[in-house]
This record gives sequence, C-alpha cells and structure tokens, in this order.
Amino acid sequence: MSGRRRPPRARTPRQGGTAGGGRMNSRVEIARIEGFLAWEAEVAAAERDARAFAAQFSWLPEAEREDLERAYAADRLRYAEEVVDRAVDRCRRLAARYRAECRRVCTRWAALCLSVTLAVALFAVVPAALRG
Repeated sequence: MSGRRRPPRARTPRQGGTAGGGRMNSRVEIARIEGFLAWEAEVAAAERDARAFAAQFSWLPEAEREDLERAYAADRLRYAEEVVDRAVDRCRRLAARYRAECRRVCTRWAALCLSVTLAVALFAVVPAALRG
C-alpha cells in the first residue's frame, strides 16, 4: 500500500541558491532534508493508521480492505498536505509583514539619524557664523 508520496511544495531559495563551486546553501539543503524526512514519517504514520483502521473490518475481503487502506492513507495525506501548505502560506505572509515592518523601522531610524546629524551640523555652524 502506498498513499500520495508527493511532499508538499518546497520553497525555492531567493538568493541564487548556490554558493561557490555550485554547491547548494547548506541551510537550504538541511531544511529540504528535514522536510523530506518529516513527510516520509507522515506517510509511514498514515499507512500504519490506515492498516489499523482497515483491520477493524475483518469481514471485508482482502482486496476491499486494501482499497480502504489506500483511501484512508490518501485522505490523511491530502489533509496533511493542506495543513503544511496553510502553514507555509502563513509563514510567507508573516515574513512579508515582518520585512515591511523592518523596512519601516529602518527608514524611521535613518530619518532620525539624518535629522540629528543636520541639527548637530547647524549648531556647530551657526555660532561660528554669528561670531565671525
């Protein structure tokens, strides 16, 4: 028995994705491997639970129990994929929101620094101009 074995859509790195020599960024690769392993664990759990669920129907013929197992596992993996996709979408929305907030804070900080620099320059120039 095998359910849907396609892992949820992977996020592609935005910054080129390769470092010297054509090797992938190690953090991206580690995250990809972790995602693969987590999905394989979900597939194994879905298949195990599907077998346990179908075993309750011992009066069904073997072929029908296998169909029930496949349907159960496929439904569970479809749900798991939807959960993962929603979490990824939420993470992307939050990341975009945090990037926008960071830009706003950096812009305000730069404006404050520029204002303070101009004020200090004025306080340094104006007394010298009044004396001379």
